[in-house]
Amino acid sequence: MTAGLVSAYDRLLVDLDGTVYAGAVAIPGAAEALEGLPVTYVTNNASRAPSDVAQHLRDLGFQAPDDAVVTSAQAGAGLLASLVPAGTPVLVVGAQALREEVTARGLILVDRAEEARAVIQGHNPETGWALLSEAALAIRAGAVWVATNTDATLPTERGLLVGNGSMVAAVMNATDRAPQVAGKPGTRILTDAVEATGARTPLVVGDRLDTDIEGGNAVGADTYLVLTGVNGVADVVSAPDVHQPTYLAATLAGLRAPRAESLPGPRDGWTATVEGDELILTGARGADPAQASYPAVAAARELPEERRAGLRLVIR
Repeated sequence: MTAGLVSAYDRLLVDLDGTVYAGAVAIPGAAEALEGLPVTYVTNNASRAPSDVAQHLRDLGFQAPDDAVVTSAQAGAGLLASLVPAGTPVLVVGAQALREEVTARGLILVDRAEEARAVIQGHNPETGWALLSEAALAIRAGAVWVATNTDATLPTERGLLVGNGSMVAAVMNATDRAPQVAGKPGTRILTDAVEATGARTPLVVGDRLDTDIEGGNAVGADTYLVLTGVNGVADVVSAPDVHQPTYLAATLAGLRAPRAESLPGPRDGWTATVEGDELILTGARGADPAQASYPAVAAARELPEERRAGLRLVIR
């Protein structure tokens, strides 16, 4: 029987980029931390088919059968199919994996705005101005618009690259419209994963407050922020309630540690005080630096959201 925090949950809904890998490189210790656990990988990246994602995970040393992956391409195509009838002509701004998910749901692919009655937009490194402009023309003409996800950035081994959300923002700016969103923090992708696995007590695991954590909170699940990707402790300190995780830990190894170790709260040797717009953490001699984040987050949560938003974390 698995011990630690994870033992309270029957399914882990685990993000990929920034959580288990950064591009072509596995996060150190991630595969070992997840080995043997009930994991479904839930990714906002719509550029690859689930089987391709699973193979990439296996190549990096993770246990990942093809059916253990849920992508925003699947969720986005499912959401679009719930909004328009079969046979609807759809302009796809995205990769081949998204095009295949759309056709699998009985929708028809078209290339020109004048033909499109719907637009679906997902990450594709090859997307350029011409296709974005076709999407904008279709949307301005009244086409239904679904985005697979709105992550502004994409974590890689080189750093943060332009994500689908930044491309979606360009179309929003050109149309004065906003899409319906299937990926996190939208709830469609997580509810799809829960229904597919029959989970009763899922734990949503990820590295982003505005997608993984907000999405998990939105579906009423507990959430676990791992500090290996986009967001750090200073971000949690100033985050609104919808972005506050149940747990936070430096790595996924915290999943196997006692629950109390990942919960915000007091820690020996650390004192957190608020002075003006600063949250000041003071460590006693010999205090463990790895424990500093927990009293910081706990102290910030005592404040109203509007006061918390401007806080700057200072460690002494």
